[in-house]
Amino acid sequence: MDLKDIKKIISLLEEHQLKKIHYKEGEFEIEIERGFDEREPTKIKVEEKIEILPKKQENFITSPMVGTFYHSSSPDKSAFVKIGDLVFEDTIVCIIEAMKVLNEVRANKKGVIKEILVKNTDPVEFGTKLFKIE
Repeated sequence: MDLKDIKKIISLLEEHQLKKIHYKEGEFEIEIERGFDEREPTKIKVEEKIEILPKKQENFITSPMVGTFYHSSSPDKSAFVKIGDLVFEDTIVCIIEAMKVLNEVRANKKGVIKEILVKNTDPVEFGTKLFKIE
């Protein structure tokens, strides 16, 4: 083995970014170890995890008919419900007046009133969203 062969081994070491190489041929044996530059940046494997959360289902109390929306049973009474109130399926939440008949509207689901979507005396249609509940 001559100097030319040793240079080939060193170039293989560098080309394949090997730290150490050991070569033996008959009585001849060579071991070359390469020191890495300490300033060489370290590569860090970063795993990115993305979690898709299910969208919160929005629940609404809707108008069962066409008519006029009222918050309370009369102008001098307080509203049936306000934001933050806990309601149950049978809780009366408002009145819809249709053809001079006052119809009580019940929550029909349990939840907390998050938003009142119509104003007192607003005209509403069938399916109009009246309250947002969570």
